[in-house]
Amino acid sequence: MADQTGLQKGARVGDRIGLGIALMLIGTGVFVSMDALVKHLTLSGYPTVQILFFRSAFAFVPVSIFIAFNGGFATLRTSRPFGHVVRAAVGLSAMGVIFWSFHSLPISEVVAIMFAAPIFMTVLSIPLLGEHVGIRRWSAVFIGFLGVLVIVRPDTGIEWTVIIVVGGTVLYSLAMILVRRLSDTEPSATIVFFFTLAGTLMMTALVPFFWVDPASGLDWLMLMSVGFIGGAAQLLITYGIRFAPISVLAPFEYSALIWATGFDVLIFSVYPEAGTLWGAAIIAATGLYIVHRETRLKAREGLPQRLTRVRVASVEREDGA
Repeated sequence: MADQTGLQKGARVGDRIGLGIALMLIGTGVFVSMDALVKHLTLSGYPTVQILFFRSAFAFVPVSIFIAFNGGFATLRTSRPFGHVVRAAVGLSAMGVIFWSFHSLPISEVVAIMFAAPIFMTVLSIPLLGEHVGIRRWSAVFIGFLGVLVIVRPDTGIEWTVIIVVGGTVLYSLAMILVRRLSDTEPSATIVFFFTLAGTLMMTALVPFFWVDPASGLDWLMLMSVGFIGGAAQLLITYGIRFAPISVLAPFEYSALIWATGFDVLIFSVYPEAGTLWGAAIIAATGLYIVHRETRLKAREGLPQRLTRVRVASVEREDGA
């Protein structure tokens, strides 16, 4: 009989952690491949709303698989439907901003800015969750913002698309705060399902006003693949988190920049600027410290690692994330 991690009893801890790391690396790469596909579709003239529709609707297949292995659809009862709707609206807005930004920014730059999400989450957790943030995490937040400025480079003139991506990252962070609230009473399968359902319904209402007929069967396939690939990556990372602690997996999540740079160079012939790489390194370092610090604090208090629960419940990745 499987234990709570989904592995057979008797499996070695090292095997679990190794599998978790492998799933995190593969899942992150699959997510960034979806970003590359979204960028191609955006450059081909397909509206963001239409891409979001396919992202939500066709994610139902892998999401259904996830639910089938987590108690089935009978477990999806919820007493907080309004909370799910608000969380979906904020999350879809963040995803829409990120998808839209691909029309003019390299994938690597968007991914680097999205690394700042844990920093914004730390700030937002104070007024919205009533959490206490000590001087160490405040210092990490300050340094992380400096990393964002290195990427944004305000001294060279404001590029509004970059500023909008920063705003999208704030929205994504707010969505994760909402997931924290929901996860107090809602299982991760329920949160993922209702996000996918609400997203599909919202985009179904909007897509007729933005619809562009796919030019070929290949375009149809690529549009549908956005949902399939996003959902598959969701499953990979979800199960990766089950097999290893988030404090172990967090560094490997930053491999997204390697994947993104590879796609930029190989597919779009775009090379990342030095400021993007330096800024990403600063943000990643501070993000890792925040994860490490929160993990230690929760362990000291004997409380669940809420950040871990957020990651499990939020792997639909609003950033295309």
